[in-house]
Amino acid sequence: MEIKTLIRMANDIGSFFKSYPDQDQAKEDTASHIHKFWDSSMRVTIKKHVTETSLKESQLDQFVFEAINKYLKD
Repeated sequence: MEIKTLIRMANDIGSFFKSYPDQDQAKEDTASHIHKFWDSSMRVTIKKHVTETSLKESQLDQFVFEAINKYLKD
């Protein structure tokens, strides 16, 4: 799957969880959702994108970037 599609999907997921009052829990839930519903190759691709790209260049919402960086496990 193309990274542009994964970025859009991750940002959509993040925008749902971002409204939660506890932002740390919301980030953890965002990463958990990605882990549960994305296949391994999708998770590896988005995690690699976050680790190899700056926030500014990633096209990810800062909330999503931080969620993936901190909580998403391969």
